[in-house]
Amino acid sequence: MTLNETLQQLKSASRSKAPSEAVTIMTQATEQLKDSGIIGMALNPGMPAPEFELPDWQGNNFNSTELLTKGALILNFYRGSW
Repeated sequence: MTLNETLQQLKSASRSKAPSEAVTIMTQATEQLKDSGIIGMALNPGMPAPEFELPDWQGNNFNSTELLTKGALILNFYRGSW
């Protein structure tokens, strides 16, 4: 089974357990994102990310270019409580 197939299976199982109102809201939000055109601005695998500066959870700013001088950079976004 491919990663995409596994993710689709997990998505389907999750949706079957969620209240129908929540599924409707998530579906509408996804469609709004698609309609906004933001998907066309997303980076594709293998594309270099632009330079950026972001705060950590304590408010300390980190610059991607500076961090890359120390080695590979992995960026993880954590949405928080679902």
